Amino acid sequence: MNVANTQIQMRKGLLEFCVLHIISRGEVYTSDLIEELTQAQMIVVEGTLYPLLNRLKTAGLAEYRWVESESGPPRKYYSITESGKEFKATLSETWSALVNSTLTITTKN
Repeated sequence: MNVANTQIQMRKGLLEFCVLHIISRGEVYTSDLIEELTQAQMIVVEGTLYPLLNRLKTAGLAEYRWVESESGPPRKYYSITESGKEFKATLSETWSALVNSTLTITTKN
């Protein structure tokens, strides 16, 4: 097994959850999402993020609006929907349970 591949899969599994958290704070532009995820070492590229944002929009969990830019083409700003907030709350409960379970297992001698 390749440890790097396993690490990538672990991050991918949490990416949707992290994106929902970021957009729940308010409207965000894609490059700002990438910057925050990169700073948090949730390394992501546009080719990963755009399909994820599209899936969230299609599922009714996120939405976007176009904003004119003074220095280029219009920009999409993403935000969370009410359904997205409920979904994120459920994922938060799942995350807490997983953290507790993992700690229970990994801290035993």
